[in-house]
Amino acid sequence: MNPTSSAPLPALELDARHVLPDDAGALLVGRAWLPEAGGPAVVTLRGDDVFDITGRDAPTVRDLFEAPDPARLVASAAGRSLGGVQQLLRNSDEQSRDPARPWLLSPVDLQAVKAAGVTFATSLLERLIEEQSKGVPERAAELRRDMVALIGTDLARLVPGSEQAAALKRTLIERGLWSQYLEVGIGPDPEIFTKGQPMSSVGVGAHAGVHPESSWNNPEPEVALVLSSNGRIVGATLANDVNLRDFEGRSALLLSMAKDNNASCAIGPFVRLFDARWGEAQVGRLELALRVVGADGFVLEGSSSMAQISRAPRALAQALMTTHQYPDGAVLLLGTLFAPIQDRDAPGQGFTHHAGDVVSIRTPDLGALCNRVMPSDRCAPWTLGAGALMRNLAARGLLA
Repeated sequence: MNPTSSAPLPALELDARHVLPDDAGALLVGRAWLPEAGGPAVVTLRGDDVFDITGRDAPTVRDLFEAPDPARLVASAAGRSLGGVQQLLRNSDEQSRDPARPWLLSPVDLQAVKAAGVTFATSLLERLIEEQSKGVPERAAELRRDMVALIGTDLARLVPGSEQAAALKRTLIERGLWSQYLEVGIGPDPEIFTKGQPMSSVGVGAHAGVHPESSWNNPEPEVALVLSSNGRIVGATLANDVNLRDFEGRSALLLSMAKDNNASCAIGPFVRLFDARWGEAQVGRLELALRVVGADGFVLEGSSSMAQISRAPRALAQALMTTHQYPDGAVLLLGTLFAPIQDRDAPGQGFTHHAGDVVSIRTPDLGALCNRVMPSDRCAPWTLGAGALMRNLAARGLLA
């Protein structure tokens, strides 16, 4: 990726008024690092304070989400204050963190980290361009013009798997234009892949990682569903599905290299639990705002509207759970409408990250996920896996 500018790095906006949902009644669950315990805690927000509610009933958020009524368990759980949320947010900035004080982590732990791709038909064109350009950004503008002329831009009316979509597929095959991206974009089966391993995602304030050899990459602002082991949707959060357009464009078989790198999946700031006031209907209406600010003065703004998703979130969750079991549950990133084409470094090359970029993804119902982008090899290494977590919880007397 491009090197850090000599200019000062832009600041992360970790003010509680920006990071927390606008709805003060939102029921929020997350995780925080406890330096004195050498491990994580399950936390919730009560007023302006972050409370540690870790216990035998909920030693992990996985266990909390497996409860028959997670919202009731959170509301009734005893806890102790770890301090004001503003204090923990400030210490969540990886660039300036005091390791002797608590900070916020990704709000999921043992869940499988899965993601759905090409779920917004109106962003399908950009996936086709990546494929046809073979990962070379300079070819994108010309290919974009050609693709629009061939298939148009109004793919949003197509229902994936419908007869209308099948008819378009037949036409494109006859013209030699069928693509693996069109198959999952308008075909009967969605693309669902493994974004990262359990425990590997990073939280608000952490560095978000980009493969150091990538020269064409972008953030992907997404809503993520949190599922229990039986497929029940227990809540939602925000995610940044950091994407390498050059790697995936060279070959779809490089998807794992394009998607799964150290710190390349940011999730948070909290999981908003479904309750009587907020649930699936509200998820379907979320509007995400993205802002990227670089040390070079570059600013990119974009958005993603869940109202334009081609496959319903529940249908994607069912597709994930139909032929596989996830005994620790799963977090499912739902895809994005956003695909940046604004030139940054040179005409015709589009957008790519510079080291030090600050990315903020916000929606009023879920708050804001803010991270600084760095090469993956300069992000904090992932060292706390499931085995280390179990040993830590056992030593703290939290496992039955």
